Amino acid sequence: MTEGNPLSRKINKILEMRLESDRELVEALKSLSSFFGENSLRNRKNLKSVIERRGLNINKEFLNDFNILKDQIESIRSDVENMNACCTDMTERLKRAKGQTQSLISNTSELRKEGKRIEMCEEAAASFIKKFQLTPTQERVLKAAPTEPLDDDFFAALARVQEIHSKVKILVRSNQQTAGLEIMEEMALYQEKGFERLYRWSQSQTRSLTQEEIEVSMSLQRGMAALSERPILLRYTLDEYAIARKSTIVRGFIDGLTRGTRSQKPIELHSHDPLRYVGDMVAWIHQTSAGERENLTQLIKKCPEHLVQDHKREIMKKIMEGVCRPLKMRVEQILVSEPGPVTLYKLSNLLQFYTQTIQNIIFCHTSETTEGTSSEKPEYDILETLEELSELCKKMFFNSLSFMSQKFTANISKPPLDLSCNQTLKSSLILLKEILSVQDGSILTIENKRNDFNKVLNLILGKFCNKRSTFRNIM
Repeated sequence: MTEGNPLSRKINKILEMRLESDRELVEALKSLSSFFGENSLRNRKNLKSVIERRGLNINKEFLNDFNILKDQIESIRSDVENMNACCTDMTERLKRAKGQTQSLISNTSELRKEGKRIEMCEEAAASFIKKFQLTPTQERVLKAAPTEPLDDDFFAALARVQEIHSKVKILVRSNQQTAGLEIMEEMALYQEKGFERLYRWSQSQTRSLTQEEIEVSMSLQRGMAALSERPILLRYTLDEYAIARKSTIVRGFIDGLTRGTRSQKPIELHSHDPLRYVGDMVAWIHQTSAGERENLTQLIKKCPEHLVQDHKREIMKKIMEGVCRPLKMRVEQILVSEPGPVTLYKLSNLLQFYTQTIQNIIFCHTSETTEGTSSEKPEYDILETLEELSELCKKMFFNSLSFMSQKFTANISKPPLDLSCNQTLKSSLILLKEILSVQDGSILTIENKRNDFNKVLNLILGKFCNKRSTFRNIM
């Protein structure tokens, strides 16, 4: 067989092949062995068709798988197209939103500026309200009923109203006159309501001070100090206090005269002793006036002194007014019984002493005796009553002394042979000695004492001498 024969070339090529090194051929043969059955002529003849049929089946399977892949790719493509549409829509929407956002940002910036301006206005309004308006609690306290008790909140609210009323004058002087006038009018209404409630409450409190021993509360002291802003209301309240205390003093004086106390017997038990009787009465009045002065001082302790210094005198006179009539009646009853010149002179000096002492209490231990500013003068004045009784006693003393002098000198007997004093002159000298001993303890001025002494000498010894100047030289 020649080398040019194709068959021989194929055989040689097959013979020359190394099957163990051709992996593809090995794999093909392995694959062929999996479906090639018996090595028969028929099978060998049908091998090509079997392989072709198997290849066709494989291609069909590949085609089916590829169709599935194609469907999946189409689904992915559809999803991608949908995503693209969504992205395109979102892009368009973002573009539109961006345009709208520019306007929104601009509006937001304007609103922010407006918000800051409104916030500043709100702070200014809050500061204005805080400075020129009352809180709801303060308004409620000022509008409460007069019967409700006053507390610290009320006094704080009233002070707040007065503070606003004084500050609002700044607005009136500025370009905010309308607001200033409205606030001033509003605060004036609140002031009137507050002072009306304070006045009613203070009146009820002072009217209840009818016990013998009283204690002025801190609230009442603050109320009287607050009423100092309305002097006329303060005066009316003090008048109510004077009326309440006057009734208490009168009742206490009558009880002291008729019933007495635990530590003291009734004063009228000593009515047979004029000097002690009158002394006990005026001593009771002196002690009571000192206590009432202290009570009044406590009541107006926080009030401005320049407002109450004149009221003190009139209030004290009104408080002690009630004892004037019973005291005057009893002293006059004693004087009607003609107790004697020495007793009358002692009574006059006693009344003069207590007049000066009580006057020092009423006028706060000063020599000032000017009248107060009250338009209503008390019907009875304790100082005038004591002064009148003292003058009445002195007048009756000189009348009694004149009567006794006339009695002594009516029948003057001749002197004894030893020229000693007769009985009439002795009696006159004894009377003069007693009167002068009383005068030593008198509080009268030297000039008044000298005048009284001259009158006494003239009345007692003047008729024993032909010339009155003889006894004047004794001085």
